[in-house]
Amino acid sequence: MKKIEAIIRPEKITETIKGLKSIGVTGFTVSQIVGRGKQKDTQGVYRGKNYQVTLHPKVKLEIVLSDHMVEPTVTKIIEMAQTGEDGDGKIYVYPIYEAYNIRTGTPDLSIDDLVNRKG
Repeated sequence: MKKIEAIIRPEKITETIKGLKSIGVTGFTVSQIVGRGKQKDTQGVYRGKNYQVTLHPKVKLEIVLSDHMVEPTVTKIIEMAQTGEDGDGKIYVYPIYEAYNIRTGTPDLSIDDLVNRKG
């Protein structure tokens, strides 16, 4: 199993989720975050005063899935979230060694095990 963390532009979240659902990825966590990368600072005005925005709003998607779903998921996120401009975001992939069900306190089977049991 792997965990994918994708940090994308907030305006791309709806179409990215639709794209993920189209390839069968339906379980994920979404968080609103702020961050800093290569995207340029912007100017804002609040109550008549100018200020510089150095942290930009982003959305973080966290997805845990089977190893065989990593490549199509990463490809779909890039396809749906990419604008070609600085600030499009990043995707990170991490190994998942164990998962536990909080309700039962038992180890969860990997998604691959569940697929193989049904097949």
